[in-house]
Amino acid sequence: MDNTNKLIIETKENFLKELNSISNLKDLESLRVKYLGRQGILNDFIERLKDFDAENKRLYGPLFNELKKDIHLRIDNKKLLIEEEIKSLNAYKEANFDVTAYKPFTYKGSLHPYTHLIEQVEDIFISMGYEIIQGPEVETEYHNFDVLNIPSNHPAREMQDTFWLDLPDKLMRTHTSTVQVHAMKNRKPPIAVGSLGRCYRNEATDASHDFMFMQVEILFIDKNVTISNLVATAKTFLQLLFGKNDLDIRLRPSYFPFVEPGVEVDISCIFCTSGCSVCKTTGWIELGGAGLMHPNVLTSCNIDPEEYSGFAFGFGLTRLAMLRYGISDIRLLHSNKIDFLKQF
Repeated sequence: MDNTNKLIIETKENFLKELNSISNLKDLESLRVKYLGRQGILNDFIERLKDFDAENKRLYGPLFNELKKDIHLRIDNKKLLIEEEIKSLNAYKEANFDVTAYKPFTYKGSLHPYTHLIEQVEDIFISMGYEIIQGPEVETEYHNFDVLNIPSNHPAREMQDTFWLDLPDKLMRTHTSTVQVHAMKNRKPPIAVGSLGRCYRNEATDASHDFMFMQVEILFIDKNVTISNLVATAKTFLQLLFGKNDLDIRLRPSYFPFVEPGVEVDISCIFCTSGCSVCKTTGWIELGGAGLMHPNVLTSCNIDPEEYSGFAFGFGLTRLAMLRYGISDIRLLHSNKIDFLKQF
């Protein structure tokens, strides 16, 4: 059994060498598992002891137990020592904080391009005398279609264009014109309101289309409102937004069920004077729709079309953001790409 004595001595010597080289709690725990764990070295000794005769068990049993207790005690003492060193080091760092020490550069947070643009648009609306209002994104068919003179057989009501919910008569609004409906039903003329918010369309996503987009609208109702008021308001708003006093607009006839007449609003290209890829060499950029409020819409909102008239225009805030900041892919606006977002 001389080999057993030798094994006990070598085990203790190896343990002490390893223990002396350890300086952190993680390595100390690994050492504890190596010697005292369920599959550790000392547990292997105990398994061997079972094969000894009674005399050798009485001889070596106490030696194994003494070795085990000694290893336990030394590991516990080493743990206390390392913990004290950590406390002392932390206390030293706190007492000797160097304000001139190197600090890794970290990026500060910034506002999303949508937020930048929304704040600017709201400031312009307020400066022009308009009140900013909001409306629900989950709407009824009545507010989204019926009141806005969109007939039951209109393509916009189909499943391929609208997100219908599994709730009676509920859908995700397809435009912010629903906010105008709530305003006309809850207020009496004159009405001057602006709204901004998310809209949803059931369409495929690509570089220029997304199922969710931002829209901005203005509604003005009063006596003797004409198309000239619409042109002046839209032109002033867009000149202030793009910071170009020489920016011009043009109107093209179009059809929207809730206005009559309806027009498309184009702006003179803000990037060129003779044609470029953005304006497709035409010098004009399509921006949004507008028109005078349809008498049927006014009547549905309990406003007498014989006494009052009004205009509305709506532009895609997403489109404005892409133009304003030179963004080529609409999907970037809804992404978490840090390289893109940290530019703003």
